[in-house]
Amino acid sequence: MVRKNKNRHSSGGRGGRIGSGPSSTVSCSIPELQKFVPGESLKRPGFVSAGESYIVKANHFKLTYNETLCRYHVLIDPKPTSAGDVMIQLAKLYGQSRLGGRLPAYDGKKSLYTSRPFPFTCEAFKVTLPDQENILCGLPRGKRHFRVQITLDKVLFGRIDSEEFYQAFNTILRELFLGRYCLVGRSFYKSQPGEGLKNCCGFYQRIQNTQMGISLNIDISCKPFINPLPVINLVALLLNRDISDDPFDFCERLKVSKDLCDVEVNFTLEKNADKKYRITGLTSQGSSQLPCPCDDSGTGKTVVEYFKETYRRTIRSRVPCLKVRDQEKPTTYLPMEVCEISDAKQISYLLSVACQHPMDHEKTILQTVNPYNEDPHAKEFGITFENKLTIVKGRVLPPPVLKFNDQGKVKEFLPKVGKWNMRLKQMVKGGEVNTWACINFASDITHAAAVAFCDELAVMCVISGMNFKGDPVLPLVNAKPNHVRPFLKKHYQRFMEILRPLHKELDLLIVILPDKNGTLYGDIKRICETDLGLVSQCCLAKHVLKMKPQYLTNIALKINMKVGGRNTVLLDAVVGNLPRVSNTPTIIFGADVSHPHHGEGRSSPSIAAVVASQDWPEVTNYAGLVRPQARHEEIIQGLFNENDCGSGCISGGMIKEHLISFMRSTGHIPRRIIFYRDVVSKGRLNMVLEHELSAIKKACASLDPIYNPQVTIIMVQKQHHTRLFAGNYGVGSTIFQSGNVLPGTVVDKEICHPTDFDFYLCSHAGTKGVSRPVRYHVLWDENNFTANALQILTNHLCYT
Repeated sequence: MVRKNKNRHSSGGRGGRIGSGPSSTVSCSIPELQKFVPGESLKRPGFVSAGESYIVKANHFKLTYNETLCRYHVLIDPKPTSAGDVMIQLAKLYGQSRLGGRLPAYDGKKSLYTSRPFPFTCEAFKVTLPDQENILCGLPRGKRHFRVQITLDKVLFGRIDSEEFYQAFNTILRELFLGRYCLVGRSFYKSQPGEGLKNCCGFYQRIQNTQMGISLNIDISCKPFINPLPVINLVALLLNRDISDDPFDFCERLKVSKDLCDVEVNFTLEKNADKKYRITGLTSQGSSQLPCPCDDSGTGKTVVEYFKETYRRTIRSRVPCLKVRDQEKPTTYLPMEVCEISDAKQISYLLSVACQHPMDHEKTILQTVNPYNEDPHAKEFGITFENKLTIVKGRVLPPPVLKFNDQGKVKEFLPKVGKWNMRLKQMVKGGEVNTWACINFASDITHAAAVAFCDELAVMCVISGMNFKGDPVLPLVNAKPNHVRPFLKKHYQRFMEILRPLHKELDLLIVILPDKNGTLYGDIKRICETDLGLVSQCCLAKHVLKMKPQYLTNIALKINMKVGGRNTVLLDAVVGNLPRVSNTPTIIFGADVSHPHHGEGRSSPSIAAVVASQDWPEVTNYAGLVRPQARHEEIIQGLFNENDCGSGCISGGMIKEHLISFMRSTGHIPRRIIFYRDVVSKGRLNMVLEHELSAIKKACASLDPIYNPQVTIIMVQKQHHTRLFAGNYGVGSTIFQSGNVLPGTVVDKEICHPTDFDFYLCSHAGTKGVSRPVRYHVLWDENNFTANALQILTNHLCYT
């Protein structure tokens, strides 16, 4: 049982028992959930008026268009490998005759759109194409015949709230560039001639429902592609070295495996040159040590021996092989020098390209817009818009005043253009590091350089306000990155042999990593956090060598938070001026789901993470919980759960754990819950809201049936293509030094939803490239936030 707040009847609850023990089954009939209506969004309570008025530009273009569209249902028999190829051929054969000269737009599935009706309501067509499946299987080239039936399905009218209309117009806009560009997701790229890695620049487009009507959002995209070339040449580019017969070290093998995962290759020594294999990874051994799975004789030949006898080809003996798979064999080993990239393909490897200045980025967008109005499909559907960015009336919110320790010379500080440093300041609450050690995995960092770095870091921690003991438990240890787990466990035991008799734990492990470390960082974090229960701080070798004071300060701030300290607090929180938070005990949540990379195993789960504030009214300390869940499941499954133990149900889940932890650490019962949730796909928005709101309410009711705090749920969207640009680059007071908009810029007009409660916020300064504002969309609000209150609170929280 936790200590109760004296003001237990404050807003958000009606009092009652709050405990952490077993409870009876929680009823699903929670009154607040009866108000939830799927498909209905929370209406905007008003517009922001705080801060100073500020004119910016956004990469949105207002559209004019034909308000009537015809949608046809398409049925292709038999099912083709590429439905788009069938419809392109159909348009070539019958476009000027039976289709009446119309230019249709096809969505690649079952819908076809036209600006005017066809001369028929239902008609069948015959289309013949080369048989691609025969080609892929190595069979003689033949022809395949298709029957395409097109039937009038519906006439659409361009109403602002019509989801069908948006789907139709996104299909039409995609049709404008399909023949000339390569489509990846929602972005178009022009392929470039030549071999090797090419950084292709393209553009993203999507129509959106905004306060100014239907607008077209256009942005620049850059993706790396591989044009067809031998795999061995590509690997040389990735590693930036000549591939002779030298073995790959651990980091090189991890990097190549990650970058080439899922890339399709051709085996050049095979008669069927069109057969494709998909790369799944890299072998840990060289080809001279690797038993060949292709050898059916059972003699145990190595890959080198097999290729020399079968193909009379001498291959590199110490270079690892590609792990590949096809429809016939789950795993095959192929040497790199006998494989070629089959087609131009996007990969995960990122080329280092210079970030565009905002002014140049804006010009590139305008150049992309020019061809739209002249495109035949655009004319067919009456699509036109002005060739200029939308002028938006925004505001600049004032930054919060930060409170530091009274022992420092500077006790309070107002950040300027979103930045501040620790000069003449000390942490509000310095943490303690009494026992620590350092392990160096970077071979290019000498023992003396690593020791000097640790000494400087310890001094910086003390200067910043921490209690940091200067000597490690044991002298610094050098290690190789290919045996991380046994090495860490071995040396952890060495540390504990010294500390255990003293009844102490290891407070901090400093780890020095090579600059190119592949998955080493993730491995170390996983082992330290889950296996050993250690607080770790990783540092890259390039920063260790330079030992810049700014870097040392940043590392000291991270260490302080990890060991339970507090770097700074908001002055408004201390004096009671934080909107909706200072007057009532409030817990703030942040939640997200991370999904496995497409190259990871099919058994890899998605990971749900939920953090929550553990102090009030400061709201600066957060605790985190993670749970695995079904692969690619967007709904967080572990927010609330009930387990049948035979004698009754025991409830649990991440929400309940955080609530109990908050009560124990603050002595208050939270009467407000503010839940920031990473965005989900639009189609599942209502489902996620309904499930997770229900989970929050049930978790509260499991503590006490009448415990009912007020809940606000806010979706946080970072992966979007809306960009904000300065209204006038010539006025220095209206732009940041990088050319970006000022930190604190907020927009809730013109480009935002006509009725929903949403806004864009650039809380910090963008130093490189173009600032990407975060879109906040309020889905549920029992705390009755005004636009000013929520936007100021959100901006302030970005500084904690």
